[in-house]
Amino acid sequence: MRVSAKSDYALRALIEIAVQRDKGAVSAEELGKRQDIPSGFLQSILADLRRAGVVVSQRGQAGGWRLATAAESISVADVIRAVDGPLVSVYGLRPEAVEYNAAASGLQSVWVAARSGLRDVLEQVSIADLASGSLPDVVVERAGDQEAWRPH
Repeated sequence: MRVSAKSDYALRALIEIAVQRDKGAVSAEELGKRQDIPSGFLQSILADLRRAGVVVSQRGQAGGWRLATAAESISVADVIRAVDGPLVSVYGLRPEAVEYNAAASGLQSVWVAARSGLRDVLEQVSIADLASGSLPDVVVERAGDQEAWRPH
């Protein structure tokens, strides 16, 4: 899996909003400064997140961005899908829509299984988990495996 800058920035911005939730809306300028995200890129990301119903904007003196729902209900997978589309795609198609000839037919199962593995982690981690630093056991367990840290 390749994590795009867009997904990484979106997650960092949402974590920042969640951390500052009690203080009200957070301006895009403040988000950009705190997380070192280029302003133009951040505006585009926030627009994608608003269209997906992840954030809402608030106008006025105390304006800025807030989460549209509880941080516990927004998963990492939700955010990636909002800004980059499906977790796994093959030539822009979802794995179940790809067709292969008989010799390569096993590839479809590999792509579907890869998506399932990503879902196992990314759908279980919420913005609240990231903001609190308390990750689900599945992530702690997988990240605790020293083999997971070795480049291949």
